[in-house]
Amino acid sequence: MIKEKSSSRRLRKNELRDKIIEFLAMQSKQAFNYKQIAFGIGATSPANRIDIINMLDLLTEADEITEVSLGKYKAKSNRGSENIGIFVRRSNGRNAVVVDEEQILVAERNSMHALNGDKVRVMVSARRKGAEPEARVVEIIEPKEQVFVGTLHIDGNYSALTTDSKFLAADIIIPRNRLKGGKHGDKAVARIVQWRDEEMNPRGEIVDILGHKGDNTAEMHAILAEFGLPYRYPQNVEKAADKIDAGITPEEVAKREDFRGVTTFTIDPRDAKDFDDALSIRTLANGNYEVGVHIADVTHYVTPGSIIDKEAQNRATSVYLVDRTIPMLPEHLSNGICSLRPDEEKLTFSAIFELDRNANVVNSRIGRTVIRSDRRFTYEEAQEIIETGKGDFAREILALNSLAQELRRRRYDAGALEFDRAEVRFDIDKEGHPVSVYFKESKEANKLIEEFMLLANLTVAEFVGKVPKGKKAKTFVYRVHDNPDPEKIANLSLIAQRFGYKVNAEGRAREVNKSLNRLLKNVKGKGEENMLSMLAIRSMAKAMYTTDNVGHYGLALDYYTHFTSPIRRYPDMMVHRLLQRYFDKGRSADKLKTEDLCKHSSDMEQLAANAERASIRYKQVEFMADRLGETYTGVISGVTEWGFYVELSDNLCEGLVPVRDLADDYYDLDEKNYSLIGRKHGNKYTLGDEVKVQVARADLDRKQLDFALISDDGNPNRPLRIQKDKNHGRNQPVKKQRKNQKTRTHGGNKRRKS
Repeated sequence: MIKEKSSSRRLRKNELRDKIIEFLAMQSKQAFNYKQIAFGIGATSPANRIDIINMLDLLTEADEITEVSLGKYKAKSNRGSENIGIFVRRSNGRNAVVVDEEQILVAERNSMHALNGDKVRVMVSARRKGAEPEARVVEIIEPKEQVFVGTLHIDGNYSALTTDSKFLAADIIIPRNRLKGGKHGDKAVARIVQWRDEEMNPRGEIVDILGHKGDNTAEMHAILAEFGLPYRYPQNVEKAADKIDAGITPEEVAKREDFRGVTTFTIDPRDAKDFDDALSIRTLANGNYEVGVHIADVTHYVTPGSIIDKEAQNRATSVYLVDRTIPMLPEHLSNGICSLRPDEEKLTFSAIFELDRNANVVNSRIGRTVIRSDRRFTYEEAQEIIETGKGDFAREILALNSLAQELRRRRYDAGALEFDRAEVRFDIDKEGHPVSVYFKESKEANKLIEEFMLLANLTVAEFVGKVPKGKKAKTFVYRVHDNPDPEKIANLSLIAQRFGYKVNAEGRAREVNKSLNRLLKNVKGKGEENMLSMLAIRSMAKAMYTTDNVGHYGLALDYYTHFTSPIRRYPDMMVHRLLQRYFDKGRSADKLKTEDLCKHSSDMEQLAANAERASIRYKQVEFMADRLGETYTGVISGVTEWGFYVELSDNLCEGLVPVRDLADDYYDLDEKNYSLIGRKHGNKYTLGDEVKVQVARADLDRKQLDFALISDDGNPNRPLRIQKDKNHGRNQPVKKQRKNQKTRTHGGNKRRKS
């Protein structure tokens, strides 16, 4: 793409229009946001950018260009020809195909029963004025390998799997000889083997039986299977791991720097078993501190291309569900010989720092070491020492905390963001049922560890990435975080303003971030805290792994990587191997191969995060199922055309108030202002409004709560009669509409707490 020479001159309206259309036409297969267009046409001044935003709206309204997704535009396409895209199947029937970032509707009759994620060839109809274009699938080029999770229903000669998937509405017919021993009511995993054009339902076979519906382990495994994540460890991999010996021989120790005589300890969550990292500290003759960040030397034991390495590479990450960990490495390694347990000699890869009393790094080095941890602390134990000044190794922990506080202060002064959102956790009984909710807090002990891990990761990234002028950096794995979307920051600024907070939506990154940190600090303990902090997080780009270093916006660092958790993250293993390769004067690693592994790791990280959230949602629904009919206060946390979501203030559980139950009016979605607005009475429900709701329905299959809005007279919009649900053994409501029922609701600003 050729960029025009940048100009500060404000372009005339017609000139701007022509330049935008010409630019998009030249790049007709791609979609761009307004920043990219401004850069592409050389009109990057603030005045020109505002004009570009307005012009894009006008051109879209005039049907001269296409907004393919929110804030992304491309040239008007001449449809009527064949295209290749990715099929998107939805259980609500709104199927589509994504062609060059544009979503085009596909009616079910024109889908050839393509499944979500299939690569398809489509014929796209020419767009008629005022109507959305439609596509017809003419060939399924590359079916996506996938399975579906659901519940088996067996009745006489009929057997089928009712799926939990949002990508498939139809039941999968399962022949009796392909049930794999499954019984009625079992949670199972199935594969589709045939779906004829004339049939409403696909035919399939059972791949695995997870257990009976409602059983905690079966439901957790179902969540993993839903996201294509493994829930069992292959026996041959575990057997290979069991054969590995710790191998801490005098010969191996001689190759390493010996820290066994230096005060060393780990600080981890109370239920942790895999201790990746330890800290050592000693005072040098010059009065400075030497701090060692010691990381489990996993790659000493796991060789490239081995059966263990291939399994770890495929998994890419450990998965942390609400009640269990699914490890990336076999337990013999993750909880055994690689875990930095106290009073055991361990092989480590370390970053060693000399810091003065003001936390300035005087010297640093990276190398392989051997350690012996003196003590294992939980975060709670370390926090008590920080608060009281008493306990084992109190002097060392207080010194490390003092250094960490200064490192953190300087980081925030440089423009780093401080996200500290409450994390929901559950106390679970022996059957896996949630009995109470609590919030995980990040205190000084957590931040102490975090600060030294950040320092180690930064130092390793700079060691490889920073090269003398005229020399080329070698291929490396970076953890990058791109700049946020200006439109999302602007929207956050508007919403924050409604609560009386100011966020700088424009200006230098440092100033924008300082205003964001000020917002996050000021909302602490307020009703709107969780919602505004979540919106701030959503305004950010996603962090990812790549060989192309663009820096880390959120941490305000030019170089950053992941070096400190090789037991649970494959990119950290890659970093360890690349470091040793370059210590040994090896050639630069293959960039394309490394980038492929980075992309796979980023994708798997996202899947693992989705599975974790799904497990939390399941437990939230399970927890609230015992509280049907109870009334709570909450904050509107999301607004859609089908209703608005409410996050309860007491326990952060989230549920939907369906728009169909707002019986007093017909409501339209105001997308830009995150509002539902009544056509007749003008009642408004806006993101951040405080509302009172009653728990109406708990659907464990969909992991969804439904709430009934409580009106000003203290009654729900529609009265609820509770009955026992046979499937789950929980109370479920039955809606009953009163004749001529009228409900009065107010605009959100009147409900909101100041």
